[in-house]
Amino acid sequence: MDFLPTTREEFIKLKIDRPDIIIVTGDTYIDSPFIGAAVIGRYLQSKGFTVAIIAQPVIDGPDDITRLGEPNLFWGVTGGSIDSMVANYTPMKKFRNSDDLTPGGANDRRPDRAVIAYSNLIRRYFKNTRPIVLGGIEASLRRVTHFDFWSDSLRRSVLFDAKADLLVYGMGETAVLEIARKMKEGRDDYKYVRGVCYISKTPAAGYIELPAHEECVSDKLKFIEMFDTFYKNNDPLTAKGLFEKTGDRYLIHNPPAPVLTSEELDEIYGLGYSRALHPYYKKRGAVAALNTIDFSITTHRGCYGECNFCAIAVHQGRTVVSRGEESIIKEAEKITRMDNFKGYITDAGGATANMYAIECEKKLKTGACKDKRCLYPKACRSLEISHKKQIALLKKLRNVAGVKKVFVASGIRYDMVLCDAKHGAAYIDEIALHHVSGQLKLAPEHTEGAVAALMGKPGPDSLVEFKRKFDDASGQAGKDQFLTYYLIAAHPGCAEGDMAKMKKFVSKELKINPEQVQIFTPTPSTWSTLMYYTGMNPFTKEKIFVEKGDGAKLRQKKIITG
Repeated sequence: MDFLPTTREEFIKLKIDRPDIIIVTGDTYIDSPFIGAAVIGRYLQSKGFTVAIIAQPVIDGPDDITRLGEPNLFWGVTGGSIDSMVANYTPMKKFRNSDDLTPGGANDRRPDRAVIAYSNLIRRYFKNTRPIVLGGIEASLRRVTHFDFWSDSLRRSVLFDAKADLLVYGMGETAVLEIARKMKEGRDDYKYVRGVCYISKTPAAGYIELPAHEECVSDKLKFIEMFDTFYKNNDPLTAKGLFEKTGDRYLIHNPPAPVLTSEELDEIYGLGYSRALHPYYKKRGAVAALNTIDFSITTHRGCYGECNFCAIAVHQGRTVVSRGEESIIKEAEKITRMDNFKGYITDAGGATANMYAIECEKKLKTGACKDKRCLYPKACRSLEISHKKQIALLKKLRNVAGVKKVFVASGIRYDMVLCDAKHGAAYIDEIALHHVSGQLKLAPEHTEGAVAALMGKPGPDSLVEFKRKFDDASGQAGKDQFLTYYLIAAHPGCAEGDMAKMKKFVSKELKINPEQVQIFTPTPSTWSTLMYYTGMNPFTKEKIFVEKGDGAKLRQKKIITG
């Protein structure tokens, strides 16, 4: 199988003296379109650059980080597919013993604050080295002043603490490619690339000034103001550049990189991924994540759901970009040729499966609205919701030779289905008959109106209506299948009384005793985390109840789970 090199022996076979870029990552190296380091590496490779990967290096010695020498152009550093603190700790701040992206499954290879740890590791053993470029979700969501749940404090941009040269935010392919090209040409203007943050001694002319880091620390209203301006300047068509004073220096936040086209997305997902664990890491043991991603297909990127507890809008963006049918079918055909494929595509979707091929034409031309959302409190009339193209795609996927079943496992927005008067019923029939593996995931998160509103989620009426229609469609299909529900306890604004009401609702209306209940974790750069830290509704500045006691959080969860 073909992989990006991770050993000196591979360098010799590939006749590489020194790679252009070395990517250091907190995940093991699975050569998959679901693994960010592999995607960036393969994309750069396709554009003529030599790329190597060092996965999960040991940080208490030089052996791992020095085994490939230095890159010609730059180091790329990522914490991996998950923020390292989320990966390492439960909502109760207890250390997680397992890691699905580490060989063998033991959580013994991913350091806390991985992008900082890896950047420091590089500088410890390579003095005056090539530039260090941060990327991935951990860097992206910590690029400005942010609340850090694990230290219970506001932290400055991770760029300062990592002492890195650049930070690429968002999905990153085009920004990283432009940086690499400029560096290869010997140009020093790579820090001005869109989608990049850097540190400067002076503010950037023409950029919007955010409240300084120290102001945010001393004044919660200033932190709300900072986040509001930051959030509203994340759409590539409308965003202005930002700068934030921190000490005697400035974080410079360039406008976002342009949204990829469908053709560019097709190109990225059509690269020659082996969809396997590199042999160098395979000898350490099996990787549980492969069970999920091995036979899954990403059909689109982005999400306009904008749930307040979710960071997808800040990282992937609020614009949904969908792949072409031909590209997706080709990937399915490739999967069927894998030795261990048994006929089941485990997922075809994205952040929300049924956003495929649905986007607002106005947004595509003029950018996301700053004064309203696409789906909350109800679907915008400018968003023409039609499941016709996804139904057609699913039919074509299940007719690919060698495919027995295609599951929609990444979850759907049931309120969107109900808004689709022309094709919503047909979509329910389609998934009930062909695309459910016994259960279909929904994420109502809460059923009490006031709490759901703080989450940016629809109320319970649409949930009950969708359940009725799904149950009817399953019955007509002769299938014994059901819905599962993701619920959140201890979200800002939620008290024990709200959980008791939700318990009564799910017992009466959904007729279940839920087990999939998560305690809210304040992750960096979300509206809900802003609520948790400030104790305010950031949209109204009204005070709200926030549960911060561990015992009380557990009680909220147990009200539902029993």
